[in-house]
Amino acid sequence: MEVILIENVEGLGTRGQTVKVAGGYGRNHLLPKKMAVAATPQNRKWVEQQRQRFLKQEAKEKADAEELAGMLAGEKLVFTRKAGEHGALFGSVTAMDITEALAARGYKLDRRKVQLSAPLKAIGEHDVAVRLHREVTAKVKVTVEIEGGKERSTEEAAPPEPAKPVKPAGEAEVGAS
Repeated sequence: MEVILIENVEGLGTRGQTVKVAGGYGRNHLLPKKMAVAATPQNRKWVEQQRQRFLKQEAKEKADAEELAGMLAGEKLVFTRKAGEHGALFGSVTAMDITEALAARGYKLDRRKVQLSAPLKAIGEHDVAVRLHREVTAKVKVTVEIEGGKERSTEEAAPPEPAKPVKPAGEAEVGAS
């Protein structure tokens, strides 16, 4: 099935392109979500007329994404998680966590724009890519710390208390009657 894309589709093509897709994918996904139209002669003429509008819209989206990338570049997010004795995290920091933290700071992003191959499970500072546009990617600094890290380090640094002597079970105390 041939369709003309109305929206940019990851891994398929850009707005205005004519692409061949499987029939079910086109009928059940692209057409109902208005991401594409069937490639009929009438729709081809309509898309050709809309090409200038698409180009202006694309330029505006890219400029907005570049502006947002500039603002995101200065953001530093700090997450605290529980960890074991050797620094292994019990939980992790996911794309949803990062999206919610950015939303709390006023950035409305879709969690799918946060490019994490796997959730962050290591303590330290990480650079996380946020794909804002097909050609624009921003880096956000994410720091993962141990929950109660300062308390734990003082506990580990304190010397152990001396052990109390244990009396054998058969001995009686002196002076007891």
